[in-house]
Amino acid sequence: MKAHELARELGISQKELVNFLQQRRLTRNAAAPLAPGAIEAARSAFKPTTVTPKIETNGDRRVVLPPTLSVKDLADKLGVSPVEVIKKLMASKILATINQVIDFGTAEIVADEFGYTVEPVASEDVVAVEAAEGDGDVVTTSRVELFSLANEDPAKLKARPPIVTVLGHVDHGKTSILDAIRQTRVAAGEAGGITQRIGAYKIETADGHPVVFIDTPGHEAFTAMRARGAQVTDLVVLVVAADDGVMPQTVEAIHHARAAKVPIIVAINKIDKDNANVERVHQQLAEQGIVTRHYGGEHECVHLSAKTGKGIDDLLTTIVLSSDILELKANPDRNAIGTIVDAHLERGRGPVATVLVQAGTLKVSDDFV
Repeated sequence: MKAHELARELGISQKELVNFLQQRRLTRNAAAPLAPGAIEAARSAFKPTTVTPKIETNGDRRVVLPPTLSVKDLADKLGVSPVEVIKKLMASKILATINQVIDFGTAEIVADEFGYTVEPVASEDVVAVEAAEGDGDVVTTSRVELFSLANEDPAKLKARPPIVTVLGHVDHGKTSILDAIRQTRVAAGEAGGITQRIGAYKIETADGHPVVFIDTPGHEAFTAMRARGAQVTDLVVLVVAADDGVMPQTVEAIHHARAAKVPIIVAINKIDKDNANVERVHQQLAEQGIVTRHYGGEHECVHLSAKTGKGIDDLLTTIVLSSDILELKANPDRNAIGTIVDAHLERGRGPVATVLVQAGTLKVSDDFV
């Protein structure tokens, strides 16, 4: 039993009960379940009374709270500053940040401090959804169904941008190709010009087609990152340097794409170099089972130079045409569901995540499950 439940049974406020228990060192955390000894002591000290339901008036301060919510969301519901909520939590010996999620019992204690009567929402396991059509019938659905991509209504599906993961051996020009597409200088900012983490970028082609790119590290130490990038993508652009040819991480990238059953577009980069040998690259790829259309195979191939920009438009055109064949669609009006492709600590901001939303719309203050 928690403090708010016992307080309701005894007909006293949560604040009064918590103060009583803390003065006698019977509880430290006001939100934690109470020990049997604490419950017995409270029942002995306070005579249980019958709680008369309050008659709701215009001046009655009520708030409906979910089973869990963030400190910021609670502050918004109570109409106070998040700092004030944090101060109340600290007074109850609970340390929480503005984005930290707290449970119903803790939120109820804070709300009581601000003079609110708290009402719980329906169970989070069953969500009532008013029917869009008909006579307003109510249907129920489980949380698992709410966050499932299966059985989407075809009428609600809309075309979505393709997700393209760039894979290849270290220093074969993956990030430089994205630089040429975005016309920025990302590669120069990486340690030694080598990508250190997964990056996601959204661009628009000259024809107005949006494309989401995922740039993965090529160094041998980042195998898990490359595998993760291949698992959340619609297309893989396999970058091979015309001077180096097929290398160990090139072969590994091919295996990742095949394991994920994702179409592969070959991008032979650095064709501007004097020692470039494009034909050798085609032969080496064929030995790995990647036969390009130049040799009568099924894999699209583009010859390009990230340095000069030659072939970049051809690559974008190939990506758009390939994605059109896949007929990629998603429902933007559902609960957001996606994949965290990268997370790191950033000075001054704390944990920062790169999230790839695969369906629905992610809004500010949404919680991650």
